[in-house]
Amino acid sequence: MRPSMRALDIAEVVRRTGIPTSTLRYYEEKGLITPVGRHGLRRQYAPDVLDHLALIALTRSAGFTLDEIAAMFTPDGRPNLDRGVFAAKADDLDATVRRLTAARDSLRHAAACPAPNHLECPTFRALLTSALPVRPAPDRRTGGARP
Repeated sequence: MRPSMRALDIAEVVRRTGIPTSTLRYYEEKGLITPVGRHGLRRQYAPDVLDHLALIALTRSAGFTLDEIAAMFTPDGRPNLDRGVFAAKADDLDATVRRLTAARDSLRHAAACPAPNHLECPTFRALLTSALPVRPAPDRRTGGARP
């Protein structure tokens, strides 16, 4: 660490990030962050720990595991981000957003549907069918979908 860069006390890191000390210690155990020393009993961190913690928060919110996140850092602690991995995760998130949007729209329709019985509503029945991971095969006798 350069002399002009002041180490951050663990309490300062907590104050600036909102991340509890127990989580910081866990991230240390997982090798995600490393203290640069101690001042008494208190851990001290380089200022770039704030960037590391922001990257961890971003990737956690995207669904990466801590082991996957740990692989995003070189042995000396510098980020080494794989654009392909990020693109694949973004594609997964797009698919999740589409699924959740369809679920939300279906629930909104069900909440406002004027049909006396939801199963009498053609829109609701179509939404139920589209919610299945596999579409029902047509019934050969009637030409329609099987129940």
